[in-house]
Amino acid sequence: MAKSVAIVADRIAWEERQLIEAAPRFGLSMEWVNDESLCLGRSDSSVLDGFDALLLRSRSYTRGGLIATLAEEAGVAVVNSAAAINACENKAVLRTVLRSAGVPVPEFRLVLSRSDFERALEEFAPPLVLKPVYGGMGKRVTLIRDLDVAQSVYDYVEDLGHAFEQACLVEPFLAGGASVRCLVVGDELVGAAEFTSGGTDWRNNAALGNSSRAVARDPDVVKIVNGVLDVLGPGIYGVDLFRTADGFVVNEVNHAPGFRAVAQATGTDVAAAVGGYLQELLT
Repeated sequence: MAKSVAIVADRIAWEERQLIEAAPRFGLSMEWVNDESLCLGRSDSSVLDGFDALLLRSRSYTRGGLIATLAEEAGVAVVNSAAAINACENKAVLRTVLRSAGVPVPEFRLVLSRSDFERALEEFAPPLVLKPVYGGMGKRVTLIRDLDVAQSVYDYVEDLGHAFEQACLVEPFLAGGASVRCLVVGDELVGAAEFTSGGTDWRNNAALGNSSRAVARDPDVVKIVNGVLDVLGPGIYGVDLFRTADGFVVNEVNHAPGFRAVAQATGTDVAAAVGGYLQELLT
């Protein structure tokens, strides 16, 4: 009998369709469950009853960890783990736990107020990057090239309505480097692609439609990815790296990675890799 897997997400995109189509090859039945319709919290029953596992692909940076935590309490196997998702959702927490484990990350400052922001401006010379602690797909990531516009940029941060939206990181701009997206399934690096910005947008992000090319297997990349897995545990991750003069650093880890660009650049059947991983977990 096929094992039943709930793909919990806010919508069905290319990646989810690929996963659902590949599932029967691995003795799996996958069904989309809207992450806005769960109402978890009851200890005796749940909308997730009947599923053997939950594949969490919610793109929200406020829902993932909450859903995973309550699903684990309900006894459902969750990919990725709640602990890993909670770390990935918060860039400050993720960088702290990685740095504590010896995994290289960019230098940064946590900014919770204008006072913090002004001190960060004193400690780092422009150009600087201001980015939200919670968020992804390159949204609200701002390059500050000149200090005379910095205070005006921060005005927009102060006008955001919620405190979690105002939490930011300031870091030096790592100029001239492309970003490398490493796609991990289980404890294996299944593919890596380098993204470069196009047109007038300086951001290197697959969600922005940047150009990409496959990257040959690099021992330094594998070493860093293994370091990330030592911290987060096996799972399905998009590990984003920046090249620096001193080697690669981990910019962020996506707990529900898009993989279309990496799959197309490398020819990797990512959906099959995920199906095989889930099959192994549920055997």
